[in-house]
Amino acid sequence: MKSENQVWRLRSRPQGMLETSHFSLSKEPLAELPDGQVRVRTTYLSVDPTDRIWASEAEQYMPPVELGEVMRSAAIGVVEASRHPGFAPGDRVSGRWGWQSYYQGPPEPLRPVPPGVSPLAAMSVLSFIGATAYFGLLEVGQPKPGETVVVSAAAGAVGSLVGQIAKLHGCRVVGIAGTEDKCRYVVEEFGFDAAVCHREPDLAGALRKACPAGIDVNFENVGGRVLESCIANMNHFGRVAICGLISLYNQLGSTLPPGPANFQLVMMKRLRVQGFIVSDYYPRLMEAIGPLARWLKEGKLKFRTDVVDGLENAPAAVQRLFTGANIGKVLVKVADE
Repeated sequence: MKSENQVWRLRSRPQGMLETSHFSLSKEPLAELPDGQVRVRTTYLSVDPTDRIWASEAEQYMPPVELGEVMRSAAIGVVEASRHPGFAPGDRVSGRWGWQSYYQGPPEPLRPVPPGVSPLAAMSVLSFIGATAYFGLLEVGQPKPGETVVVSAAAGAVGSLVGQIAKLHGCRVVGIAGTEDKCRYVVEEFGFDAAVCHREPDLAGALRKACPAGIDVNFENVGGRVLESCIANMNHFGRVAICGLISLYNQLGSTLPPGPANFQLVMMKRLRVQGFIVSDYYPRLMEAIGPLARWLKEGKLKFRTDVVDGLENAPAAVQRLFTGANIGKVLVKVADE
């Protein structure tokens, strides 16, 4: 039986990009399994932009990860040993137990993974990622058939799903992505109607050409000049769903840039701008997972994962989100099932 756990702990607060040096990687002994507890071997870790927020002391929606603590993340794994009647060896479970090769403890953080669901789907489209896209678009953005929906970080885990869900609801969808290759990908693979590279010198002008009828819903993952360019093209009474502001995260802990220079248009155009966190919707999670699973089975919804091998590469996997190296959901493969 395995007696050693490989663990990444937060060592220092980042200034700028999250680096390997902000963590310490150690091998720690696993105690004998006491009554009422479960031991889970991690197979995949979720890597998300919020990792950079959690590592900082900035105001956030959860307590920051404290120095010396295991780095927080969602994970999926296989029960290796159990002294709890609700779990048996071989059960597949998910939860938030962080950057470590094993979880050992009470079963409260664990959720069974439904039979037949692949670990990649369980960590992306059929997880909080899919729920973020579903509730953020449909409840916060409230798109109507025929409207134009613009999605930033369109090639990312959430953005790629948002665009497809909007298409399923009869909308015209325009993506914003970081490279021309990503723009082609979201059109050709995810079915977006058009896409614009955020590196365009006149991004607002490029969006105007791509959205001749204006923007009704902006699903925002980036912030900064991307959000500013979308606001410039919003129709009156448009809706802006703020899911993320990744362009600002590496500046947490220092002086942040001022907000969109055209923020007065929120009033002039009577826009509704609402931030949201998927945890607000956790009690209703199955309302999203049901339709997402159906669309996936029917071939109406595609997802892509970007898998980095090895727990030792978890910090480098986070960096992929901030350099734009990924398409789809970034995961770290820790072990085989």
